[in-house]
This record gives sequence, structure tokens and C-alpha cells, in this order.
Amino acid sequence: MKNINCKINGTPLSVPTGTTILEAARTMGIEIPTLCYMREKNEIGACRICVVEVTGARTLVTACVMPVSEGMEIKTHSDRVLKARKKTLELIMSNHNCSCLSCDRSENCELQTLARNFGVDFDIYNGEKTEAELDESSPAIVRDDSKCILCRRCVAACHTQTGVIGANHRGFDTMIGCAFEMNLNDVACVNCGQCIEACPVGALVEKDQITEVFNAINDPEKIVVVQTAPAVRAAIAEGFGEPIGTMGKGKMVAALRRLGFDKVFDTNFSADLTIMEEGTELIDRIQNGGVLPMITTCSPGWIKYCEHYFPDFIPNLSTCKSPQQMFGACVKTWWAERNKIDPKNIVSVSIMPCTAKKFEAEREEMKASSYPDVDYALTTRELIKMIKRAGIQWEALPDEEFDSPLGEGTGAAVIFGATGGVTEAALRTAIDAITGQENSEVDYREVRGMKGIKEASYTANGVTLNIAVVSGLDNAKKVLESVRNGEKNYHFIEVMCCPGGCINGGGQPIHPNWLRESIDINALRAEVLYKEDKNLPQRKSHHNSAIDLIYKEYFSKPNSHKAHEVLHTHYKDRSSVVK
Repeated sequence: MKNINCKINGTPLSVPTGTTILEAARTMGIEIPTLCYMREKNEIGACRICVVEVTGARTLVTACVMPVSEGMEIKTHSDRVLKARKKTLELIMSNHNCSCLSCDRSENCELQTLARNFGVDFDIYNGEKTEAELDESSPAIVRDDSKCILCRRCVAACHTQTGVIGANHRGFDTMIGCAFEMNLNDVACVNCGQCIEACPVGALVEKDQITEVFNAINDPEKIVVVQTAPAVRAAIAEGFGEPIGTMGKGKMVAALRRLGFDKVFDTNFSADLTIMEEGTELIDRIQNGGVLPMITTCSPGWIKYCEHYFPDFIPNLSTCKSPQQMFGACVKTWWAERNKIDPKNIVSVSIMPCTAKKFEAEREEMKASSYPDVDYALTTRELIKMIKRAGIQWEALPDEEFDSPLGEGTGAAVIFGATGGVTEAALRTAIDAITGQENSEVDYREVRGMKGIKEASYTANGVTLNIAVVSGLDNAKKVLESVRNGEKNYHFIEVMCCPGGCINGGGQPIHPNWLRESIDINALRAEVLYKEDKNLPQRKSHHNSAIDLIYKEYFSKPNSHKAHEVLHTHYKDRSSVVK
């Protein structure tokens, strides 16, 4: 590819044809500020913060969309540029709810950071503000248009998932919302929270349940049990200033105990349980002519998407509950009976990387004990806030272990947090079951990695498994349409709603967009999980001694009648909801 020669701030630079000014500057270590830009998703030049001066041009140009041309001379921080950026920020602030001290994104707000860097006066322009409403209808997401800056990053993120939000009205009255001014809960939103991750300000946040959980902890009549998903340990340390890719499990367990939870358990236990139930279900479908391909049900955002957009695939869904719900069901049945506790006195809390888990916890089908399997689903971000609110010093915490027996998990369960992890965990157990022997191979690298669609085939004892691994709902749509059209023939499909899997869930710590584009955050978080998997003594779900115990004492065997009563569920057609 031909290179283009230019100068940035007087320094000669050669870049490939088609490179934008923003991209060219990044190769020199210069980060031109922007509020709307997301590479390959939202390249619209809407916010005007990234303007630069180009010699010979009559007006300032937007660096995020302007390609470099031969001989171009660019100034990224001339007096003219800096004044223009400051003026634009002042105008944005004039129509922005500047209640920064109480805002969920305070100190982690891209607009706040720029305002501080440019010395912006918040109230230089006083006048009319666009009328805005607070939408708290969703069980997972709160939308506050008074804080929206119309960058459209949330719209771009949602477009790759479901596309239920967009720009309504025009001019000064423009606002981001749903069709016909409907609330989020009245449209086919899947609660994935990718809009929250994309938002540079506090216009979109998860529905906070911290107060309710603190109230439960402080109620002497309640036994408050907490479970933590595998992806949480790979990201929580980021909330306390540690590098991305830091394992936070030990300190997280210690923090949860100091918060006052009566028992600190690991969702890895029920991830292993899921493999036992789901793997048995898959083998039964293959051997007895069941509906294929069988599709995973661990991701509640994906399940709701299937119910809204592909209801004809509901029979393909595994009947297994997700690990979150299986865990809650086990706590309020087997564990409650074992410890002679009335399930009505148990408060089941989960810490998840996912906002859609809040919706899942509220599903009417999820009541194995006649009480909700999970009472409160908190995000990783909510746990970080709880720890800080309680004055617990993260850096001073020792590493502690989960409580037993529901704190036991294998390496197969750990990797559930990354795309391909469920499939790899299932293969470790399914192939042993099909061959009737212990296989030394446990690393199925073909299904690893951040690619949105991966395919693999494995043959064991004459049985061939054709597999697809999908993350991101735009990719799920492609795969399901290929199956529907007869173009693909799979036995098993893993679908994760969020690109990259749970490590990139809508409830994980939020980083500035420029950082997300500078390093592969998903890969770094995934590596935390794969390292733990590699170092654990047991790496197959059927080797979990706590799983042996629960089948011996309660379920008898995978897919038994009792197991179906407690661990399995059903889904419903939601296609009539506005899309």
C-alpha cells in the first residue's frame, strides 16, 4: 500500500493511504481528544472536539474522519485549535446536567476530564436546556437524557446488538431515545449494557441495587449469600487503579467478607454444574434425535434477543438455567436443606459482569424454591462502589479463598467468562463421556480468541461435533440465519451477547474510548482466566468434588427429574414487542 507523507506539528510522518489524521497522530503518541469517535462503529465527526488546523484549509477539520493527504501539514494544538475545542466544550456544557459530584461517572467521565484539561467554565452560557426525562423503566438500565451530549456512541453500540435506540427530533430538540418515545422496557432492548460501556458521560448507567443489598446485610434475620462470576475477578482490580489484566480474586473474596456477606461463594461451582447438565442434554439430543443444533443459555442478553428476534430457535435452546440462576436455585434448595435454613430467610446476591443478569434474576420462571433464585444481581462496578463506600482499602486486603462447598470450581468453569470458554469446558467433559475414558487433551484452542465467529469440528468414538462459537448479537444473527437457510449444519452453538464474552460485559469497569482502542482489554482480561485455568489442579467440570456431592445428596444424576425441577427452565416468544 502506498504511503502518504505529511507533517504533524512540524514533524515529518509517513502513513498508509487512507489513514485519518487522528490515526496518524496516534502513531506519534499524540491523542487528539474526541467524544463521539469509536473506530469502525461511530466515525461521524459529530462532537467537533477533534478539530485540527491544516495549512491552506479555510476552516478547522475533524481529525477522526479527515484522511491524510500528500504534503499535508497539521497542527493539533495551535491557539486556534485550543480555543475552538474549549468553545465547543462550553457549548456542550450549556445544555448538560452538570451535577458532577453526585454523578455515577464522576472522575471517570470523558467530558469531565476534557473540561478540566481545557479549563472550561461550566456556566459561561446560561439559558434554555433541552427538555429531558429520566427513564427508569428497565430492570437493568437507567437513561438520563439531561446528561446526554448527543455523541451517538450508545446508538452505534446498540446498532451492533439490537438497534432499539436512535436520535429523535431535530435541532435543539434532538434527543436519544426509543421509537415513538417509548421507554426502554417497552421495546426489544436485551439489557446488555453495551450502551453504558460506550457512553462517555453519565447518561446511561445500570440500575443501582447497592442500598438494597446493604439493607439485607444489616438485617440480622437474613442470611446473605453472595456468588461471583468468573469474569469479575479478571476486571475488578481495575476499579482500584491496578493494571488491566490483574487477577483480583483473592482480594475480592476478602472484601466481600468485610462487607458482611455471610457466605462468599463462587459461580464457578454452578458453571461446572451447567456443564454436567448441558453436556448430558447435548449427548441425549444427538443420540435420540433431539432438536439440533443445541444453543447455550448462559447469556441472558442473548436469550432475550432470541425470544424477541428468533423465536423459531427457542426449541434449540438448552433448557439449562444460566450458572447465576443454577447457583441461586441450589442455594435455596440443597444448601438451605443441608443447613436447615428456611429459604425465605436467604438473600441470594450475585456479582456479575453483566447488566442483563438483573433482568434474568427477575424472570418469573426462576423460582426453584418458590422464592427468586437470585434476589439481587450487582455488576462489577456496583461491587467496586460498595467496597469504596464501606471504606475498605483494596490494596491492604489479603488474598482469601471462597467458602466451601459452593466455592469449589474447576478450570473449565473459570474460562466461562471468555468467548469460547463454555464450549471448551463442555468439550472437556463431553468427549470423556463419549469415549468412556479420561482424555489428556484439555486445551481446545480452536475455540479461543476474540474473533466474533469461530467454527470447529471434533470427532470422538465415531461421533462428530460441529461447533460454532459466537459473540456479539450481530454475529449471532449471521449464524442463526445461516442455520435457518440450511447453509450451516452445527450440533452445538455457543452464543455470548457481548463481543468477547462476559469479560466485556456491560457491567464491567469502564475505560476511556482511546484506551479501549489502544490495547486489547478483552484479551488481557481473558488471559487472567486462562492462566487460572492452567494452574488449577482440576480442569474438567466432572472432577469437581462438590458437584459429585450435590448429585449424590440431591440430584442423583444429570438431567434427572429433580435436576429438571431445580436447574432447568423454559423460554417464551417475545416477538410481538416493538423492535
